[in-house]
Amino acid sequence: MVIKVYLASSSGSTAIKKKQQDVVGFLEALKIEYTPLDIACSEENRMWMRENVPGEKKPTNGIPLPPQIFNEEGYCGDYETFFDAKEDNQVYAFLGLPPPPGSKEALQAEQVPLQNGTDPDQEPEDTPRKEAGEEEGEEGEEEEDVEEQEAQEEDEQPVSEEEDQAGSEEPEEPQSEEEEEAPVTEEEEEEGADAEDEEDE
Repeated sequence: MVIKVYLASSSGSTAIKKKQQDVVGFLEALKIEYTPLDIACSEENRMWMRENVPGEKKPTNGIPLPPQIFNEEGYCGDYETFFDAKEDNQVYAFLGLPPPPGSKEALQAEQVPLQNGTDPDQEPEDTPRKEAGEEEGEEGEEEEDVEEQEAQEEDEQPVSEEEDQAGSEEPEEPQSEEEEEAPVTEEEEEEGADAEDEEDE
């Protein structure tokens, strides 16, 4: 895999020159092999770069500016995306290259599985933990459900005939005072008066 960096050697823009130097200098510091392709001296290089930069990465005028970075025929990005990858220690991933062992990027890649909770000794952080109060509340709800079921079972038990008859007999209503005090006939009054006279004697 060959990293291709499209540059403009005779660019009049100091900003473009600075960006090109930044990319090239960083690749050399990491000892990443690359091929510089000058678009100022070669019309073929210029046309190839413009045709192979994705449409969403092109500026509003449609002409991408150097530096543009490719891995063989695959587009990696421009200076801004390269700078972001450099800040995140993801330059090798940005270039589509495997990170060398011992590099920051390789160490980060080794730590990713542990952070995602794949370590068997480590409990995943995403799993919700029940607090003591929640567990007690759930147990209380279960006990209430059991009590309700027992009460329903008692209500549904068959009733014996004797209990059924006893329950069906309506209790006698107490008679009112008016009913108890029935009208007294004249004969009863006379008998009562005679009885009182005898007691007086």
